[in-house]
Amino acid sequence: MKSVDLAIRLEWIAVTVMAVVLYTMTGVSWWLFVLLILVPDLSMLGYLAGPRVGAIAYNALHILIVPLILAIAGYVFANSTATAVALIWIVHIAIDRALGYGLKLPSGFQDTHLGRIGRARR
Repeated sequence: MKSVDLAIRLEWIAVTVMAVVLYTMTGVSWWLFVLLILVPDLSMLGYLAGPRVGAIAYNALHILIVPLILAIAGYVFANSTATAVALIWIVHIAIDRALGYGLKLPSGFQDTHLGRIGRARR
């Protein structure tokens, strides 16, 4: 693994840790965390309609824009549940990135913006 790859993975691990710490501060039940942590992966069902639709569906739930907006809205409106849901979502995305899973390309599930899944990195 290249030192740059390692640095990027460590950054995503740091994001994961930060989001979990912030989740703890919301006071929301850990049952919600357990219930929702894998929900973004339901977007993979889009691949039943083909790789292009699958990539669009997967990427829609695996980019940080929406959960960050939700987190800000939860904070601004003092809604701890909205903030907690956003943080769970961010944890999911950060773990995926730390494991090397990126946004999908329309050519197929294995093709991501970080490279092909399963191919050894040099």
